[in-house]
This record gives sequence, C-alpha cells and structure tokens, in this order.
Amino acid sequence: MSSIVANFDLVKGKLARVKGRKIEAPEFKTPFVKRPTGRSLDSFMGWRRENDRVGVRNHVLLLPLDDLSNAACEAVANNIKGTLAIPHAYGRLQFGEDLEIHFRTLIGTGSNPNVAAVVVIGIEDGWTKRVVDGIAKTGKPVVGFGIEGHGDIATIAKASYVAKEFVQWATELPRVKCGIEELWVSTKCGESDTTTGLSSCPTVGNMYDKWIPRGVYGVFGETSEITGAEHLCKARAATPEVGERWYKMWKAYQDDVIEAHKTDDLSDSQPTKGNIAGGLTTIEEKALGNLEKIGRECKFIDILEPAEAPQKGPGLYYMDTSSAAAECVTLMAAGGYVVHTFPTGQGNVIGNPIVPVIKITGNPKTMRTMPEHIDVDVSGILRRDLTIPQAGDALIENIVRTANGRLTAAEALGHREFSMTKLYRSA
Repeated sequence: MSSIVANFDLVKGKLARVKGRKIEAPEFKTPFVKRPTGRSLDSFMGWRRENDRVGVRNHVLLLPLDDLSNAACEAVANNIKGTLAIPHAYGRLQFGEDLEIHFRTLIGTGSNPNVAAVVVIGIEDGWTKRVVDGIAKTGKPVVGFGIEGHGDIATIAKASYVAKEFVQWATELPRVKCGIEELWVSTKCGESDTTTGLSSCPTVGNMYDKWIPRGVYGVFGETSEITGAEHLCKARAATPEVGERWYKMWKAYQDDVIEAHKTDDLSDSQPTKGNIAGGLTTIEEKALGNLEKIGRECKFIDILEPAEAPQKGPGLYYMDTSSAAAECVTLMAAGGYVVHTFPTGQGNVIGNPIVPVIKITGNPKTMRTMPEHIDVDVSGILRRDLTIPQAGDALIENIVRTANGRLTAAEALGHREFSMTKLYRSA
C-alpha cells in the first residue's frame, strides 16, 4: 500500500496533497471542528498566581542560569514530562548593565504568570540563588541547584524529583474566571512589508484602542525601528515629560549603538532583506507602519528598560528593545506580558517558550504560502471586504480564545524561540 496520500477529503476543505515530493498548500481556511460560540469576550479562564497576577498558560519551567547548565535542564525535561527547559547562550563572565539585563530577563521569565513553578539550575550557587530569590518574590514555588561540587548526574536526579512534584502540583491548579482587564498583551511586528502598515499593524492598534481604556496592560518597542518616525512616537507620549524621556532613550540608542557601530545605513540590517523584498525601501516607511500598532487613541504612559515590569498601573508602555523578533518577545515576556500579538507581512515563524504568540497577516500571498503560521487572516482589509474595526474584533476574539487555552500556530508547530539580550563582550 502506498504511503503517499492524495486527495484526502476533509470537512470543509482538503488536506494538503502530496505529489511525489511536492506538498501543496492547504486549500481550507476553516478548522475541522466548529469553533465554540457564545463565549464572552469580556472574560477568560486563567490561572491566578500567588501575587494575584493571571496567566494563560501553566508551565513548570526548568531555567538554566548559564550556558553551562543547559544540558542539565534538558536532561530533567527528558526525565519529567510536562516540564519545559529553555536553554540559552549566555551567563558567564558578564558584568555591569549586561549582567543586570541577564538577571532581569531570567527572573522576569520565571516570574511570568504563565509559569506555575520553576527549577533553576546554575553552575554555581551564588548567582543561582539570586535568580531563585528574585522569582520567589512572586510567591510561586521555586528551587535552585548548583552543579559545582555535585556534578551533572546528582544535580539532574535531585532536580528531577522536585520537578516531578511541581508538575503534579501544577496540573491540579484550577482555572478561574478573570476579567479582560487582567490581561497583559504585548506586540512586535516582523518580516514587515507594504501590507503590514496597511492591515495587520492597524489591526493590533484597533485592539489596543478598544482594550487599553478597559484596563488592559499593553507594550510596544523596537527602538531602532522607530527611526524616521521618532517625532510621531514622541508625540504619542501621555505627557511631555514621558515624551522627553522617550526621545532621550531613542537618541542614545541611535548615537551609542547604531551610529557608533554601523558599517552602512543601520549596519545593513534595517530595513531587512525581507522588508525590501516586500516593498519597503526605507526605514522611515517601516517606522510609519510599525507605529500603526498603537492605534489612533492610545498614548504610552511610561518607558521600560529591557525586561522591566511596568509599575504605573494599566495602560500602554514602551519597552526599549531590539527589533529582532525572538529577542524582543523574550524581553516582553520577561516584563510580565502573557500574550503576544505579532503582525507580519512576508511571514515570520517566531514563537516563545512561555508566551503564546498570535500571528496576524494581511498579505494574501503569505496566506497561500505560509498559512500554517497565521492565526488571524486580515487580508480582507486590502480587498476592501473587511474594515480595520472588524479586523480588530477578530483579533480580540482570537486573543480570548488563546487565553482560554487554544494553542496558537507557533505553539502547535513547536516554536519556542528564546533569545537573551547581550550588550557587549564578556570579561
């Protein structure tokens, strides 16, 4: 019997057909199972944590302090099903602000409300304890292990016993009804093209215009990508003082990072080759589309350092971040945001280990070539059969469904990109 399946009919569509080695894109646009209807968009079922923050996922995290501890965390994850290890590249001989961002990112990741409990493993006890103590301030279960003086095998065994207890405890935690105002929603765009600023970014902006007044926390960033529209971004600050602080932060990024180290305009990286292929010829065009993510009414109320949690209450914030997708989403997750919205034009496959990443596109070509990566199709905006407010409503519905447990495309496909920010060379 041939292992090649062709023309396999499914309800309301056809599965991708395999012809030799060529796989055609799926022809369906609707799920196999009918969507649940009648659910409220004013609330969702989440996990209320010890510090009263609400998560939409329930991870037991295995968090390496440094690159040397990745193998031990991955070994524990292999031993104990239901745990999640997130290896990364840094953590040795960093210093100054570079080290502070490292700790802030690790502590923020473990503190994120999507995480129920954490096992931290480091090469030595001192820095490991600093991360454990930082996460412990949330009240959630957290324990740390140092490898030095014990070795991998003993450390993995001890950590595995604790992780197993954490998993069994976490899997009995009940979901509770939570108001929409308890959601923290971040945004960053990627692989932008001419459709992004016309459709998918305004869709996110419309969502924020509707939800920020209701008490939702929002955040945007990508400091280098504001270049050319910095005057417009500064004007969207809630007060002149916040605007001046924002401009000082942006100017420092321009002068101390880009101008100091570039080899060409923005060091050959902005716009990206994908942006150019999609019709964006200048960083100014890209910046104008980027700012569409904050809508027409929203003003940002404060400036956040990378991986910093907001302190001024509900509202829209700006976080000083790179424009690199995995790096930016990692920092925003470390800041405490539990759902990420990701407008894309050419198509971006980014995910995150602890935060569901919702992809939105208005590019009909991307819907043909990369449909498995897209959660919200707003290409109807360009065809004039969908308005931006209607697209915003569709995104709001998708966020609520995601908060209620529906896996995003990135989650279903196993995308767990996690990238630490590094400012300069290690000692």
